This record gives sequence, structure tokens and C-alpha cells, in this order.
Amino acid sequence: MREVYRKRVGTLLEALPYIREFSGKTVVIKYGGAAMNSADLKEEFATDIVLLRYIGIKPIIVHGGGAEVSGLMKKLDLPVKFVDGLRVTDAATMDVARMVLVGKINKEIVSLINRFGTRAVGLGGDDGMLLIAEKLVKRSADGSLLDLGQVGEVTQVNTALLEMLEADYVPVVASVGTGTLGESFNINADTVAAAIGGALAAEKLIFLTDVPGLLVDVEDENSLVSECTAVELEAMVEEGQVSRGMIPKVEAVLAGLDQGVKAAHIIDGRVPHAVLLEILTAAGVGTKVLPSPVGVSGRVGKGRSRG
Repeated sequence: MREVYRKRVGTLLEALPYIREFSGKTVVIKYGGAAMNSADLKEEFATDIVLLRYIGIKPIIVHGGGAEVSGLMKKLDLPVKFVDGLRVTDAATMDVARMVLVGKINKEIVSLINRFGTRAVGLGGDDGMLLIAEKLVKRSADGSLLDLGQVGEVTQVNTALLEMLEADYVPVVASVGTGTLGESFNINADTVAAAIGGALAAEKLIFLTDVPGLLVDVEDENSLVSECTAVELEAMVEEGQVSRGMIPKVEAVLAGLDQGVKAAHIIDGRVPHAVLLEILTAAGVGTKVLPSPVGVSGRVGKGRSRG
């Protein structure tokens, strides 16, 4: 019986150094994929966020909701069109995106976190001028300009607003922004998370995905890269070791690190309590990417040295 007690206490004690290290720090979490679609995973994610708040960590959640936007557009008989993974957004599409992201998904996340024991507040990127954006300039393979409509990229983050809110609340941010003339923009949620993480110099930038992390061979889960540096990750992309579908996540990881995030993580959101496991245990549940020290490069690692 004593051994059972030791194991229970050991599980708690494993988290102690990470609680000590990250208490008071900001963690930006891009919430998406299966973790948003399963009722059980939704509740487990919410309890993870509540526990992080209780131990002094300050989470900020960024979410998209592309599947639900597409679903409502089809019901409304509106065309759904993507170019290079980005939704072509005309005025009608923008209205639907705001309705789904700000009016539905954001409220559901806030309500769930509130129900499990801490206070969350929902925001669109245009609330309080939180996310200032401009039209995204995108070119085709032949160099010609692509018109994606009201698709934007973040140019400025209202860090004062987020810092004020995160002192007492969990900010939950929908991935829409506003231009300097008041126009609305649909923005990729990965890039929003990276922009917020960089602007706040967040301790961690975490992306929940539907894969185990970065795999050298997408057919082999044993090829998981548990830890690497930004320069090693860039080399993997150049060598074709990163799947096409993972490229947008990788670009967001690199952007966040370049802008000042201390560490970025691509984790398996299908794993129950994935956020807690990644932050508070040695093994983690995905890939951790660190900034590259100047002049340092090397091979990607299978071992894990957390911090």
C-alpha cells in the first residue's frame, strides 16, 4: 500500500519544478483540431486551463474554427473556396466567420472554462483594437498576386489589454482582426497565436494538433522528434522532412520564436490532458522547439530535456 501512495505522491512531485519555473509566466495556446470536437477532450482541456490558473500560470487561448465556418456556409449555400490552405473571404464569408468564431465557438470555450472553476473572457481581435491587421499579400507559384479578399495578417497586438485581462481572467481570442479603417479581417489562428506569443514574449507557445508532433516519417510515429532548435527545424523543412500539411504550423512556430517566444510546442491534442502533460511532465506529448543559439546548429534529438 505504501508503494501505491509513493507513486501517487511521485506524480504530484514530478510537476513541482515546472510549477516553480512557470508560475507567473504567460503561456499562449492555439486550441484546435480533435480537442475542439470531442466532448470529453473539450472538458479535459478546460480543466487543464483551470488548473494552470490555480498554480499561477497565465494561459491565453487562441482559437479558429474553420470546419464549423465551412459547415454553416454550406448550409447557407455559400461557396467555400481555399487557396494554399487559406479561406478566400468575401464580405458574406467574413460575416459567417465572425458569427461562428466570435458568436458561437468563443462563447462555448469561455462558458466551459467558467463552469470548471475559473474566470474566462472572450474577445474578437477587433475588441479593444486587440489585433490590428492588414490585408495579406499572397503570391502564386508564378509570382502573380492572389486576391484572398478579407484575409489579413497581424501587424500589431494590444499587449496592454491582454496583460490587464490575464491578471484576473483567461483571455480567449477568436482569430479575427480589424484594420486601421475599421475593416474586418479573417486571420489564420496559428499566425494569431504566434503574433500574441511574440508580442508578450510568452514563456511557451503551444499548438494542439491531430498528430503526435513533428515526425521525420509521417507513416512512423516512432520517428517523433521530441526536441529541436529553430535552425534544425528549418533544415528539416528544406530537406522535405516536414509534411505539407504541417508547414503552416511550423511557420507559426518559427515566427513565434523569432518574435521572442521562449519555447514552442507542437503537441497531440487527441491525448487527454495534453496541455498539462506537456507543461508539467518530463516526457511531454509532442515536439518542443527552442530558439537557436547564435552560431549553433546540430542534429535533431530524440531525447527530451525540458525547461
